[in-house]
Amino acid sequence: DVIKNYFLGYDLLNSDFTISLGTKKVERHTMFHDESDWRATLAETGSQTMTGGRIKKIERYIDADTFMVTYGDGLSNINIEELIKFHKKRGRIATVAGVRPMARFGELSVTGDLVKNFSEKPQIENGWINGGFFVFQRKVFDYLDEECVLEKEPLERLASDKQLAVFKHTGYWRCMDTYRDLEALNQEWAG
Repeated sequence: DVIKNYFLGYDLLNSDFTISLGTKKVERHTMFHDESDWRATLAETGSQTMTGGRIKKIERYIDADTFMVTYGDGLSNINIEELIKFHKKRGRIATVAGVRPMARFGELSVTGDLVKNFSEKPQIENGWINGGFFVFQRKVFDYLDEECVLEKEPLERLASDKQLAVFKHTGYWRCMDTYRDLEALNQEWAG
């Protein structure tokens, strides 16, 4: 509802304006941003719908053969143009951005019973995780139903069918899944 109200009131939220409180007459002055050529489709998919089901439920709104999806809780400097170029070059149904997250705990490099090196919450150097940024072809809808979890059967089947490419992003990436993540990002922002 907050997101829908944001878009419904976009003009006023992004403008200077004068309001006459008695009549509720609004005079808009300067708009900070002009995205009047943008189109945003907000689809109600249901609060209990899983990630794959949400994508399946928007199928009727996707006109392009290639489209992008993100969870919305990741913050990254992924180059979107490079991600799309990579996806098209690989010619697969799906591409996921693979990232190496920050470790949750400090890392010890040990020799015998002595700590050789200590690193507090370093970026993980081995292995990749789902960074939450995807590029899909329309054929992905064949792997989805309205009850599925994207990260289970659909992505597992795409991988098994050799239709899931990974765009390895080694730059900035953080998630905001928990209050702890929120605090860490706020600290980072504060500098």
